Amino acid sequence: MKLSAFGQKFAGNSGIVTLMDDLGTALNENPDMIFMGGGNPGRLPEVEAVFQQRLEHIMSDPAQRHSLFGIYQSPQGDREFREQIAAFLKKQFGWQLNGNNIAVSNGSQSAFFVLYNLFAGTMPDGSQKSIHLPLAPEYLGYADVGLSENFFTATRPSIELLDDKLFKYHVDFSHLDITESVGAMCVSRPTNPTGNVLSDDEINHLDTIAQQQDIPLIIDGAYGLPFPGIVFTEATPHWNQNTILALSLSKLGLPGARTGIIVANEEIIQAYTNANTIVSLACGTIGPAIAKELFKTGEIQSLSEKYVTPFYREGATQTAQWFREQLGDLPFHIHKPEGAIFLWLWFDGLPISSQELYQRLKQRGVLIVPGQDFFVGMDDDWPHKHECIRVSYSQDRDTVKRGVDIIAEEVKKAYGE
Repeated sequence: MKLSAFGQKFAGNSGIVTLMDDLGTALNENPDMIFMGGGNPGRLPEVEAVFQQRLEHIMSDPAQRHSLFGIYQSPQGDREFREQIAAFLKKQFGWQLNGNNIAVSNGSQSAFFVLYNLFAGTMPDGSQKSIHLPLAPEYLGYADVGLSENFFTATRPSIELLDDKLFKYHVDFSHLDITESVGAMCVSRPTNPTGNVLSDDEINHLDTIAQQQDIPLIIDGAYGLPFPGIVFTEATPHWNQNTILALSLSKLGLPGARTGIIVANEEIIQAYTNANTIVSLACGTIGPAIAKELFKTGEIQSLSEKYVTPFYREGATQTAQWFREQLGDLPFHIHKPEGAIFLWLWFDGLPISSQELYQRLKQRGVLIVPGQDFFVGMDDDWPHKHECIRVSYSQDRDTVKRGVDIIAEEVKKAYGE
């Protein structure tokens, strides 16, 4: 079988392919596997009950049931759903939005495939543009979505060491070089994998640079503001006509519904919609049908504040403390947990690579994610890239505690070697 260049790129191996393949394989082969690697959200019974009530109401109404299963939606997404989102954001933050500023995607991953390739790659004049990531490490799912080579560039972070075995990455503006070859900038907030929340000052500074360069600033808010609100520090939601804000229903508790939300100026939304028509034809219906009423009533916000944020804040605090207790005086640091559903651990001078640690842990029945694949767009051989792992704490506390104990045992063995 001879594959095209596209086929070779997208049918080959990558960090995100390995992650998702491992999750599926482990689930089938080892039902006792401790999953601390993927991005599945935790189970919150109170939130699930709300989703169940909405589905039962929809299924009891023949017209709504037919709309859910029996018709194609627009490639821009259900009109009423988009209008409810726009009205909610306008009421909450004063953003001047209407339904034409909103598009729906079949999950964030497909949204970023379209958005990134709208702004980067080979341009009509033959030049090449890149997506710049101002704060590496970043989400490994970005790495292979580009249709051309050298699609990403990134800036190495500055590192601030903190008390209590913590550290924090910052955007290193002194080395942030946004040239004419950059087509857009993108940050996740909170950052996947580290749980870093860029400060309002950092976001405003990046926004100023983006506007000066006449390129969009893309903010991946899949874990963030205003929903699902997995943010544990002070932060203000950001949007303007030069910003593309990408949101999701997944971490609210609906990953299977594959519903992403894009907030942007109308020109960008129209371009995205046209491309999405070719790529996806239409948008899914289940996520918008469940969430439509939640935006109308504002319950989307109260669910986040009452259930989602506290669950993950408590999980982050407890899991970090377990690592401190188990790892003791070893040379490790935990990125300050400011949001998302992961801890990012840095084992300074780790005698083995994070990839080897990952393999050893998988043999022990614990699935984590090695750190090197998150440094998207960085070509330099920075040892720090191979000393970090991402660990999810979204499962029940007993399961997470067992996973922490096994991780600590293997790390101690590695340093002992």
